[in-house]
Amino acid sequence: MLLYLLRHAEAVDEAASDAARALTTKGMAQARKVGKFCVKNEVIPSIILTSPLKRAEQTARLVAKEIKNAEFIVCPFLASGMQPETALDELKVYSRFPSLMLVGHEPDFSLLAAHLLGLQLHESLHLRKASLTAMNLEALRPGAAVLNFAIPPKLM
Repeated sequence: MLLYLLRHAEAVDEAASDAARALTTKGMAQARKVGKFCVKNEVIPSIILTSPLKRAEQTARLVAKEIKNAEFIVCPFLASGMQPETALDELKVYSRFPSLMLVGHEPDFSLLAAHLLGLQLHESLHLRKASLTAMNLEALRPGAAVLNFAIPPKLM
C-alpha cells in the first residue's frame, strides 16, 4: 500500500475551540497548491481519509477538489491525539485500497511515520504544515514502511 500523510495547512491560532480552527487564506492556498502538485505528479490516492477537525477537513476538501472526484471520508480516529497503534488498527479496514492519503495533525503524523519506519525516536521527524509524505507499506505493522518522499509546501 502507498500511504500519503498530509498535515493540515495553516490555520488560525484561535477559535471557539481547537476543533473549530479554520484555515487561513494562506492555508487555503497551501491546500490548493498540494492538490495541484498531486495532479501534476500523478499522486492520486484511491481515497482520502481526514480528521474531523475543521482545519484538516478543509485541507482534505480543497485537495480533493483539485484532484477532481477524489473520495474522502471523515474518520474520527484521525482527530488530534491519534496514537500510531490505533491508526494501524483503523487502517486495516482500508487495506484493500492501493493508496491512501491521511489528512491530520502533529505530533500524531510524526509519531505514526516514525513508528512505520521503525525509528526509535519520533523527534527525528517533524512534518510541517501542508507537507506531503509518502511511504510504501509492505504490511500494516511497525517498521514495515519505506520512505518515498517528504515534501514541504514551499517546494511544491
